[in-house]
Amino acid sequence: MYLADRSAPAPEGAKTAPDRGPVRAPAVASTVLALGAVSMITDISSEMVTAVLPLYLIAGLGLSPLGFGALDGVYNGVSALVQLTGGHLADRVRNHKLIAGIGYGLSALCKPLLLFAHSLGPISVILTLERTGKGLRTAPRDALISLSTPPELQGRAFGVHRAMDTTGALLGPLAAFLILSLTVDGYDAVFGVSACVAVLGVVVLMLFVPSGVDPVPTPSAAPPAAPPAASAKATSVKATAATARDADRPAPVRLRDALGLLRLPRLRNLAICAVLLGLTTVSDAFVYLLLQRRTGIGDQWFPLMPLGTAAVFLLLAVPAGALADRIGRRTVFLTGHALLLAGYALLLWAPARPALPFLVLALHGMFYAATDGVLPAAVAATVPGELRATGMALVGTGQALARFGCSLAFGAAWTLWGTGPALAAAAAGLLCCAAVAGFVLRPSAPQDTR
Repeated sequence: MYLADRSAPAPEGAKTAPDRGPVRAPAVASTVLALGAVSMITDISSEMVTAVLPLYLIAGLGLSPLGFGALDGVYNGVSALVQLTGGHLADRVRNHKLIAGIGYGLSALCKPLLLFAHSLGPISVILTLERTGKGLRTAPRDALISLSTPPELQGRAFGVHRAMDTTGALLGPLAAFLILSLTVDGYDAVFGVSACVAVLGVVVLMLFVPSGVDPVPTPSAAPPAAPPAASAKATSVKATAATARDADRPAPVRLRDALGLLRLPRLRNLAICAVLLGLTTVSDAFVYLLLQRRTGIGDQWFPLMPLGTAAVFLLLAVPAGALADRIGRRTVFLTGHALLLAGYALLLWAPARPALPFLVLALHGMFYAATDGVLPAAVAATVPGELRATGMALVGTGQALARFGCSLAFGAAWTLWGTGPALAAAAAGLLCCAAVAGFVLRPSAPQDTR
C-alpha cells in the first residue's frame, strides 16, 4: 500500500529522482507488506483450527467449560512465556527474520500432528508446541515492522499488517465452514488443509521477507575502479573502514539489558496497563460460546462467528492505526476497551433478538482494531531499536499471561456460578481496570500523548 500524493510539493528530506522530480517514500514499507502476506497465509491456517476447536473439544470430546478454560489458558500462556525468549534471541543474534522463521516453521510442523491426536493429552501437547512457535515469532515480527517504519507512521504500519493478518482470520473460519459442510470426516480434513496452508506461509517468509530491517535498497551502480597507482591506498582505506565498522558494531544484548527496560517509566506503565486489562479480557472462544448459548445459533454455524469479528477488524484496523498516530494512542487504546465493555453489556442484558450477534461481533472487532496494533506501536515509541523485540516481548508476555489467568478464572466461574455471574464479574473488572489504565497512561508531557 503506497500512499503518496504526487501533486504535493516535495517535503524536506524527500528523495528526488534524476528525471522525474521529487518522489516520496512509501508510507508503508515493503517489509511490512511482505510480513502482512506471511501473517495472512499463516492466519488462514491457524484460524481454520481455532474456529472448530471449541466445538471439537466440548461437543466432540466432551470437555467441560473448566477444562476448556484451562486448555485455552495454557494455549495462550505458553505463547506468552516464549515471547520473552523469542524477543531476546532476536535482539541478541540481530537476525529477526531467523527467529521469526523458526517460530513459523514450528507452528507449521504441529498442524499435521492434529490428524493423529484424538484425546485431550496429545492435543494439549500439540497445541502447546504450536503456541511455542507463535511466541517465538511474534516479537521479532513486530520488531521488523517497527524498525522499517518511521515513528510517526507506526500506527498506520501496524494497522496495515493487522488488516492483512485479519484477512486470514476472515478466510480461515470460512474455509473451515466449507470443509465441514462438504466432507464426512470434517475435523480431520480441516486439520490437513490447515497444515498445507501453514507450509505455504513459511515459504513466503523465506522468499520475500528481507533479513535486514533497512527498507532502503542499496544502489546497484558499482563505484568506479581505482587507478593502479592508488590500489595500495585504497586497500588501506578499506582496512580502516572495516576496523571502524567493527568498532561501531553494537555489543551483544545481555539479559540484564532486557530486564533493565522495565526501568523506563513509559514502558513500565504500558506493561502494567496491558496486564490489568488482559486480566479482564475474556477469551474469543468464550465470547463465541456465550453468544451461541444466548442466541441459540446452531452448531453448523459456529465456525462462522469469528468472521464477524474479523470483518470489522479488517475494515477498521488501518483507520484506527492512522487515527492513533493523529490523536494519540492512549485515547484509541482505551476507547477500544470501552467498546469491549459495551459488548459484554449486550451479552448480559440485551434481549436475544436477531441483531444481537451482529452487534456483539461488531463491537468485538472494533475492540481489536483499536488495540491490537496500537499497543505495539506505543511500545515501539518507548524502546531503543537494539532492544525493540525484547521490549515488545515484555509487554506482550505480560498481556498474554494476564489473559491466561482470565481464561482460567472465567472457566472456573462459568462452571461454579454460570455464564451470567461469570461475565458480570469480568465486566466489572474491566470497568475498574480501564479506569486505572486511564490514570496510569495520562499524558504527563506532550510526547506522552502518543
